[in-house]
Amino acid sequence: MTQTKTTVSMMNQQLDALLYNETNLIANLSNASALLNQSLPDLNWAGFYLYQPKEDELLLGPFQGNVACMHIKNGAGVCGTALKTQQSQLVKDVHQFPGHIACDSASNSEIVIPLTKDGVKIGVMDLDSPTVGHFTEDDRAELEQFASILLKHIDIQ
Repeated sequence: MTQTKTTVSMMNQQLDALLYNETNLIANLSNASALLNQSLPDLNWAGFYLYQPKEDELLLGPFQGNVACMHIKNGAGVCGTALKTQQSQLVKDVHQFPGHIACDSASNSEIVIPLTKDGVKIGVMDLDSPTVGHFTEDDRAELEQFASILLKHIDIQ
C-alpha cells in the first residue's frame, strides 16, 4: 500500500474513536469496512466474513466494494486459509495462490487477517486490490493492529 505509518496510525485512532462505547458486531464491522475503504488507496474490496461454527464456514458480512462470494468453507481460498491457520495471509498475486476463489476477477492481491477474541473465532477481515503486490509486510502489521483495535470493541456474548 502507498500509505505512510502516520496515515495508518491516524486511521487506527479514528477507528478507536469511531467505535467508542459501541460493542455491536455488525455496526462495528460496517463502520470499520467503510473506514478502510475510504482511507486506503487502490482497494476494490474491504470487509469481513463471519465464522459460522455449525457449518464450519465463513459467511459474507459487512463490506464495501463489488459483490462477493457469500459462503467460503474453512480452509478454502485465502480467507478460509486465514481462518483455518489463524495466521494472516498476505498474497501478492492471488492467481498464484493454490485454491484461490475468484469472487471478483478484478482482484489481483489480497490480505486477510483472522479475527479471534478470547479463543472464539469471529471471522476474517479481507482487503483486495486490483494491483499485483499491493500489500506489504508493514501493511500486515498495521492491519493486524487495526484488527486488534476492532476486536476490543466487539462483545462476543
